[in-house]
Amino acid sequence: MAQIKEYQKICRPMEIKPKKNLGVNLIDSLKCFKILKANKDTHLVDVRTKPEWLFVGVPDLSIINKNAIFISWQDFPFMSKNNNFEKEIANAGLKKNDHIYFLCRSGQRSLEAANHMIKKGYDYCYNITDGFEGDKNSKNHRSTINGWKFNRLPWIQ
Repeated sequence: MAQIKEYQKICRPMEIKPKKNLGVNLIDSLKCFKILKANKDTHLVDVRTKPEWLFVGVPDLSIINKNAIFISWQDFPFMSKNNNFEKEIANAGLKKNDHIYFLCRSGQRSLEAANHMIKKGYDYCYNITDGFEGDKNSKNHRSTINGWKFNRLPWIQ
């Protein structure tokens, strides 16, 4: 009987509580904007390139008393990975426990950036799946199906 009790002590189910999110959260631009508006420690990082910011436009968070953070995931014109990305995130004052929402044109580069930052120890990284311009329609045009601009969220050029 004593052996059974000892065995039960050793083999009892372990309670496992994750301390942080271990993967990238997916979110659309509308839900993202609502969260940015409602929560102080949330940040929008636009990972597109400087030409995209200049010629396509950028999110304007001034109506919610915030500023978007602009850090390219890839360096223009060769589109090689920005090796200073993590350092630039830290230099922007983002903390590892902040909620960071990554935005690109259509959700691919932002997903890569969010995954990278999760691997570097950032706890709450989100990919804005519909991006700034959204998916292409049947005529290969963007901003006609979904995305930050299509949803009429604030932006400037």
